Amino acid sequence: MRLVMNEPVEKMDRPYASRWWALLVLCLSLLIIVMANTALTVAAPDMTQDLGLSSADLQWVIDGYTVPYAALMLLLGALGDKYSRRGALVLGLVVFGGGAVAGSLVDSSTGVIAARAVMGVGAALIMPATLSLLAATFPRAERAKAITLWTATAGLAIAAGPLVAGALLRQYGWSSTFLINVPIAALALVGALVLVPPSKAGHRHRIDCVGGLLSVVWIGSLIYMIIEGPHFGWGVKAVTAAVVAGVGLVAFVAWELRHPHPVVDVRRFAGRRFAGSNLAVALFFLAVFGAFYFLTQHLQFVLGYDALDTGVRMLPLAGAVFVGSALTAYLTPRLGMKVTVTAGMVGGTAALALLTQVDAASSYGDFVLPLTVLGLAIGLALSPCTDAIMGAFPESELGVGGAVNDTSLELGGSLGIAILGSVLASSYSSHLSDAATGSELPAGALATAQDSVGAGYAVAEGIGDRARQLGEQAAQAGNPEQAAQLKAQADQLADGARQMADAVGSSFADSVAHTSLIGGLILGAGTVVVAVLLSWKERTADITAVTCEPSADAEREEKEEGVAAH
Repeated sequence: MRLVMNEPVEKMDRPYASRWWALLVLCLSLLIIVMANTALTVAAPDMTQDLGLSSADLQWVIDGYTVPYAALMLLLGALGDKYSRRGALVLGLVVFGGGAVAGSLVDSSTGVIAARAVMGVGAALIMPATLSLLAATFPRAERAKAITLWTATAGLAIAAGPLVAGALLRQYGWSSTFLINVPIAALALVGALVLVPPSKAGHRHRIDCVGGLLSVVWIGSLIYMIIEGPHFGWGVKAVTAAVVAGVGLVAFVAWELRHPHPVVDVRRFAGRRFAGSNLAVALFFLAVFGAFYFLTQHLQFVLGYDALDTGVRMLPLAGAVFVGSALTAYLTPRLGMKVTVTAGMVGGTAALALLTQVDAASSYGDFVLPLTVLGLAIGLALSPCTDAIMGAFPESELGVGGAVNDTSLELGGSLGIAILGSVLASSYSSHLSDAATGSELPAGALATAQDSVGAGYAVAEGIGDRARQLGEQAAQAGNPEQAAQLKAQADQLADGARQMADAVGSSFADSVAHTSLIGGLILGAGTVVVAVLLSWKERTADITAVTCEPSADAEREEKEEGVAAH
């Protein structure tokens, strides 16, 4: 019995018998690269305290993963198509696992950022490889179902990251959130060699290296600008990145239009279905990552849940994703992708609309319905979009197709955190300033509290600590008059600490409601645009794609193969 699967999927005369086991390996690989981001949101407070991270350090610990991940996917997807899609997956798992080991061992912000960047490179190899191997391994009749399970795994990972990290942080330090990736990556690596058949494109065209490098430049610069500008101000770095991104994009499009074998044929974006699907993916993850960003903070800081409790309370989202995925598998072949995608986006908009009702009195129960609706929306919309994007590419460009889908996802997620995160910070600062009007809080303390909800509660806790110290001094004072003065000061400070904590909580709750309104308006406007792009005229084509009739590219390739055989 052979231990390594060596028969290329392109040479099989029938569907690969173990393809569903292979899908399990691909989903496991996807799981860890998505969890690597979401788990860090609950590990961040421990990491900040242990390493003494500044707010800028923490931002780049999180986003040091995102920049190489998003920037490299197109180029690495094309390389995987040409040389080996499974090879790209295996190499990505090794690089990702190595970065995770390094991240658990370092003891400085620079070291953690570098380790996260290495993990991002590994993720850029893994992510498009999982989709391209899925599309290459499954026949068209089963591809939509397989993609549904793939997208459901991504939804599960969003909620599972905080849950796993929270469980680990109760017993171990933040480094455990890095190390948990290592055994999973090792298991996926073995599974890839044993269960996933090798695959690569049949053509022998040279890689469009110039186009690939230009994609790295403009996407990397755009992501850097999205991170740098809103969080650190529109200084020289952010403006330079914006200029480079703009020039790089123009150069990339011009080059790809003229190249005989471009890394990605940008003319595809003129197709309404293709453009609409990519826009839907980007807008959805803008909303999801933005909402995830402020919901985890609200659950931890305002409602006082620890990391594990926060992860448990995100589970309605994960469960609803699976239900939504099951619904889309049933509904899309019958109604067409326009109906399911539009319904999903309307659902996402409704979830954000529900979050606009959050206030200082809101409990966890007020978040269950929005989380459930958002999960259902993800399950309904994303699978048909991903299937449409992958269906637009011939078999020789499946890695590039996966990279296009995943780049839309990452751009949307980065924009969500940048845009909605900036709205959240600005709204919170403004609300807290209004709430503190008339208080005797020093200007420096107020400025510190306005930096973030965590900083606000830290200021309130500091005032409370000072009140307790004065209370102890009053109890030990020998002079009754001095004791009375100290006790009065302690009571005043204790009352101020309570007021400060209440002001921080209510200000953040109000900012969550305001940010949800902005996110809902963005997603609502995008829903209209996507619905127009996915026009009713394409309904028949939608149903055909899902019921697995060959695409035009597939038919053309079959004819070419028939001519070559004769």
